[in-house]
Amino acid sequence: MRCPYFDAGVCRSCTWMGRPHGEQVADKERHCLNLLGERDDLVWLPPVTGRESGYRNKAKMVVGGTVEQPTLGILDAGGKGVDLQGCGLYPASLAATFPVLAAFVTRASLTPYDVPARTGELKNLLVTQSPDGDLMVRFVLRSQEPVARIRKHLPWLLGVLPQLRVVSVNLLPDHKAVLEGDREILLTATETLRMRVNGIDLHLRPQSFFQTNTEVAAALYRHATAWVEELAPVSVWDLYCGVGGFALHVAAPGREVVGIETSTEAIASATVSAADLGLAGVRFAAGDATAFALGADAAPDLVIVNPPRRGIGEALSRWLEASGVRHVVYSSCNAVSLARDLAAMPSLRPRRAQVLDMFPQTTHYEVLTLLERV
Repeated sequence: MRCPYFDAGVCRSCTWMGRPHGEQVADKERHCLNLLGERDDLVWLPPVTGRESGYRNKAKMVVGGTVEQPTLGILDAGGKGVDLQGCGLYPASLAATFPVLAAFVTRASLTPYDVPARTGELKNLLVTQSPDGDLMVRFVLRSQEPVARIRKHLPWLLGVLPQLRVVSVNLLPDHKAVLEGDREILLTATETLRMRVNGIDLHLRPQSFFQTNTEVAAALYRHATAWVEELAPVSVWDLYCGVGGFALHVAAPGREVVGIETSTEAIASATVSAADLGLAGVRFAAGDATAFALGADAAPDLVIVNPPRRGIGEALSRWLEASGVRHVVYSSCNAVSLARDLAAMPSLRPRRAQVLDMFPQTTHYEVLTLLERV
């Protein structure tokens, strides 16, 4: 894949841009193997790859420039907006929304936030596209001042983008280098975006996390489900469950599945999905994964963990090591923290591992491992 922004030096976010895709995947496998170590009892499955371009289902666009000429993309070192509407990581159908949203910024007089001067209102535009082509758009604002104008012109936006289902405002009053704030104001009657994955509708609320690469995420869920089905556990925990992707995929008659996640928005999404599917044996609760495990009366047959980059940490690793859990399915976006967690759980040995190229053109990847107690 070639990128004019990268070649011109205006965006270097994709650090491996221009490298052959096969070479990227091979290096990711090698990196992961070196971290996990050579083991005679560990089977490495073929890597999962997808499209090397047009794979992102979510655009996180920093808004710069002026009301009349807004930029959607990133900021340069001086805090000036760099327009990246032609970024090749987005599918054409998602990229087609960017000019419309830029026009809406002008129409609704949304002043881009000037980072050096700390003035203006509109900080970021977050756009998510479902596999069916439906859209969620979130306006990240410094204050509520522009909300009335957004409401006033929203019918125009819905008319131009008929696939737009969910629109919200996120409030980020602080001058911080973060993507969004805590408070969300929904502007549409529809509250969730349906992400259809492997025939399962996952409801995505504005502040819920979902994997960036839908195609590879679908493969991740399929492969983990196949491992779980082979082991046929009666009870399963899905820790760091997000919107319930793993939990909803492994649900089966006679199997009790519990999903735990700190985000109340994600838990609300997962609960709606479970109800839609009629899954009586699945329940979700908001809470800390480690606290939930340490406070439980008994351990399940199998635990699925899908933590953030920091990993599951020492306390949960120690609990898993001392528990009676027979198998753990560990989905990691950071093989460094995975290796550290595995070292703290010597009785849970990795038996299978698979690299999934979730983030082509970058050094990042997902690795799925099956751990078995010895």
